[in-house]
Amino acid sequence: MVKKPPFSSEKRQRALALSGLLILGALLAGVTELPYGGWIQIPILSLIWWHLDRTTTHTCKSYFQSGLIFGLGYFVIGLWWLYISLHDVGGMNSILSCAAVFLLSTYMALYFSIATMAIPYFKKSVVTGLLLAASWVAMEFLRGYLFTGFPWMGLAEGQINGPFAALAPLLGGLACTFLTIWISWELLQLSKRPIVSASLVIGSILIAQLAGLLHFTQALGQPITVRIIQGNFEQSLKFNPSAIAKQIDFYATEITKAPAELIVIPETAFPWPQSNLPAGLINYLQSFVNASASNVLLGVIGEAANQRNIQYTNRALGLSPKGSTYQYDKSHLVPFGEFIPPGFHWFVNAFQVPLSDFARGDTAQTPFKIDLQDQTSIYAAITICYEDVFGGELAARIRDSKPEVNLLINMTNLAWFGQSQAPSQQLRLSQLRSLETGLPALRATNTGITAVLGPDGKVLQSLPEFTQATLSTQVQAYSGKTPYVIWGNFPILSISCLLLIWGLIRRRRF
Repeated sequence: MVKKPPFSSEKRQRALALSGLLILGALLAGVTELPYGGWIQIPILSLIWWHLDRTTTHTCKSYFQSGLIFGLGYFVIGLWWLYISLHDVGGMNSILSCAAVFLLSTYMALYFSIATMAIPYFKKSVVTGLLLAASWVAMEFLRGYLFTGFPWMGLAEGQINGPFAALAPLLGGLACTFLTIWISWELLQLSKRPIVSASLVIGSILIAQLAGLLHFTQALGQPITVRIIQGNFEQSLKFNPSAIAKQIDFYATEITKAPAELIVIPETAFPWPQSNLPAGLINYLQSFVNASASNVLLGVIGEAANQRNIQYTNRALGLSPKGSTYQYDKSHLVPFGEFIPPGFHWFVNAFQVPLSDFARGDTAQTPFKIDLQDQTSIYAAITICYEDVFGGELAARIRDSKPEVNLLINMTNLAWFGQSQAPSQQLRLSQLRSLETGLPALRATNTGITAVLGPDGKVLQSLPEFTQATLSTQVQAYSGKTPYVIWGNFPILSISCLLLIWGLIRRRRF
């Protein structure tokens, strides 16, 4: 009796197939950074579906495993910069830091693998692409909500440089994801049914491009003067008292150098509890605001009292020339970075960074009122860093706001992630939010990318990364609501759920 070699030909082929999927997943993440990354994603996804068809046993288990591998390649490349915050800034052991990135990437990849199971589960037919797209949308939606959600590195933000971006004001980023998956599947079917698939591919892209001619928001009043200050302070200095004092002095000096109708500094630019800031600092800035008729938005560490003690908050503090003080406390916190999930205090103890457990702000906070020199006012919806990832939440806030929102402001500190692609990834997320809402946006960041975005998501002006500079410009406020702001994700989720229900009924019959 001949014994099988320890590593049979079949296992070797399977290992090679999985390696190929890992590489394709990494490539899919990598091309997103390219100027036309959203276009390039589509043929790469087609190649992934082709590879799955050739190398799997066409069972749900096989597709689940293969989907997990290509998702792992995708998220490890897309999220590797978390290592910088854990190891370089947080002081965590390198092995633990690598393990944390790997585990998070694996968890994210589970959503891809479950969505991929739609291919064998619903059995191949002319509607497989639609059912795969619907499954993908459902998983992406859940990825943004389960365990507080982490929808970073979705396919939608890649479409900022792709064919389907113009659909975002109508149906949101999830609709862009739906079409990306569906068209990538139809591209693969060109050899089997060339006329039908070619018509669907060309027709979908053409309709999406024509949708870009629709405008749902309009310019409001005259452009306002804006100054956005980028301090470029290393994250490691945030916990050094003398460095904190220098940072606070820098921003206070830069704010008072020149007036503007709106002056914005980044998230936690004053990295000290508000009550412990240098004596008279806020009053000094308020005096400048009153004298110059400027509105100033500060990134500070706020304090919220509860029944037991005082908790810190990640706060945007607004100063108005009419003397009123505004505050916005970050509502959607970063797991582990800003709040500690139950049972994970041991993990956070591996950091050497304080302030890891913030209090949440209310989900229905009012927008920031900006008093203008012509005696009129406009309103800005504030998001702090990570909150810019959640398009549905921002759309709901704008829809439910009593004063109409005219401008988006995102205050961010990405010094945690060093010289990586994290800033460009978040810039694309901000661009998608502007597209979805039809509103211009200001991005005030510590190390970059500080930018002004138009209501179409285009970057109008920006500062170079890792430089200390001020962006002085004018910004046009807008009024009106897009269909996405009015309806949110309801239309695309309804379409996806109906498709999946139909797929389940169809599967039982056949």
